[in-house]
Amino acid sequence: MPSKRRTFSAFAKILLILTFVCGLFVAGGYYVMTTFEPLDTRERPDPGCRLQLAEGRYDMEITQAANAATVGGVAFSRDLPEEAVTVAFATVWQESTFYNVEYGDRDSLGLFQQRPSQEWGEPEEILDPVYSSRSFYDELVEVGGWEDLPVYEAAQSVQRSAHGFAYDQHEDLSADMAEAFGGRGGGMVTCWFDEETVEALRTGEADVAGAQEEMARVFGTDPAELPVPEGEQPRTGDLGWAMAQWAVVHAEGYGITSVTYGDQRWRASDGMDGAQAWTEIGDRDQDTGGRVVLR
Repeated sequence: MPSKRRTFSAFAKILLILTFVCGLFVAGGYYVMTTFEPLDTRERPDPGCRLQLAEGRYDMEITQAANAATVGGVAFSRDLPEEAVTVAFATVWQESTFYNVEYGDRDSLGLFQQRPSQEWGEPEEILDPVYSSRSFYDELVEVGGWEDLPVYEAAQSVQRSAHGFAYDQHEDLSADMAEAFGGRGGGMVTCWFDEETVEALRTGEADVAGAQEEMARVFGTDPAELPVPEGEQPRTGDLGWAMAQWAVVHAEGYGITSVTYGDQRWRASDGMDGAQAWTEIGDRDQDTGGRVVLR
């Protein structure tokens, strides 16, 4: 029978070994915690765009937001009131949900589902969002008293759809979107991308000239002509902010990593921790001369 002293000695050895092993685990854990960056296990948001509307936030796919910004931007080139954009948006929601589709009922195409056989233009023209938007607005202003018509009636007067009343369901959202993309409320539209796209944007070269050229085609005004003299803003909204937000939703296509207007700046990000938000820039960088600055 082993003595009590020998039993205690064995127990003490086991205790020392366990203490040593636990110490190794603690030391190893401390080393890992102080040496390596912690893993971020949070789920990253899918790429997209967000509108700050009167009724709250509204998310869209980047493609949808880009088309909406163009449809709204073309109204500036016609100096049309915000109500015209509401009618156009309600129409596009119903016809294509802001996807520039290459198919439709019979020979219908594009955002507004316009038909070449009904003299809306050649297929390649209709599939150009700028051309199709101009065509829609040109027809809308020919409708007598369109401003006083309900949105669905104004839309139906242009579209002549078999289900004309269906435009009515999109009126409230379209009116809020017209305000957001029109820029009267400042930076109400923002976008974010996946990590790979953000890295490609940051390491690539921005096609600023190409973006400015397309903005001039959309808005009918060269962005170099900003700022708009006081009292001469188009009826559609705030031209500078509308252009700035157009640049944000088209950032991926032109390799743009930042858009600055006034004292606000947007930067391309993955949308984590609100990184996609417009932020106030420092005093040193504030003077943009009233222009939209792209980088």
